Amino acid sequence: MMDIGIGLLIIAIGSLGQSSSYVPINKVREWSWESFWLVQGIFAWLLFPYLGALLAIPDGCSLLELWNTQGSVTAVIYGMLWGIGGLTFGLSMRYLGVALGQSIALGTCAGFGTLFPALFGGTDLLHGTGLVLLTGVCITLAGIAVIGYAGSLKAWNMTEEEKKAAVKDFALTKGLLVALLAGIMSACFNLGLEAGNGVLLRTKSAGANELFALNPVVLLVTIGGFCTNAVYCIYQNIKNGTGHDYLSVSRGTFLNNLLFCALAGVLWYSQFFGLGMGKSYFAGSPVMLAFSWSILMSLNVVFSNLWGILLKEWKGAGKRTVVILITGMCILIFSLLYPNLIK
Repeated sequence: MMDIGIGLLIIAIGSLGQSSSYVPINKVREWSWESFWLVQGIFAWLLFPYLGALLAIPDGCSLLELWNTQGSVTAVIYGMLWGIGGLTFGLSMRYLGVALGQSIALGTCAGFGTLFPALFGGTDLLHGTGLVLLTGVCITLAGIAVIGYAGSLKAWNMTEEEKKAAVKDFALTKGLLVALLAGIMSACFNLGLEAGNGVLLRTKSAGANELFALNPVVLLVTIGGFCTNAVYCIYQNIKNGTGHDYLSVSRGTFLNNLLFCALAGVLWYSQFFGLGMGKSYFAGSPVMLAFSWSILMSLNVVFSNLWGILLKEWKGAGKRTVVILITGMCILIFSLLYPNLIK
């Protein structure tokens, strides 16, 4: 039980980092969306995952040797699909704000990302461990649904001026569709981690520290995601004539933007760095291992809504709406504890 508590704490710290990663973006100046998204992606999906992977390479071994096993290419392909989710995930923040956008996208991601690997692995979701997993995901989705309802009430109760003041490009219908697509495609990240299980086993057998053994697999998935995002962002740079963004700003602005993109990148990556470390403490609990993805997404939703409150995105939504929001967050917190409570 102590190990599970430590694992949950580590995942929570990483989740807090991810949920905070969109805050530094607000400090980026004079760059278009596609420009800062590409630059923060270099840090989030290449540089920091690479540094994390280096921690897992045992003496006398190389990263390419660890990747030279079955499942590596599949992990990259799933990463490319996840990259579509990453693109639309950023747009969901733009149209719905940090709180509601992350809630819808991450809730969908939690359900699909947890259940698909279990189904592909032949788990019976109607009996035993599979039923516990399915029930836990249903509790998670219930919490997300309550938060989504709070978001709808917020939209109905606020004037157009109040919506724009809270979220500049607020668009409920467009935002919901984008967030749902983001959640479904983002679930491919966990499918990529599962596909790279051979790399994980090889890394462990080579003598890697258990805490960091998942990091080489994470890098495979993020490389795939970076490819998708880079192609799109460069295309938008060309289409919108924003390719000059990177060099047309003053030196001070460039350094400012680079700093905050790097900060956003390391905060975003911290969720998967923490996930790998946290899962190493779940070795004795197959249910917690299978449920770890849902745990991460649930915590991301909780922390993103806390940020939404701090950033005053819920200002003017009304007391009843805020009570419903907090109720949804409490349901999500309960979902984290559920797999151990039913033992």
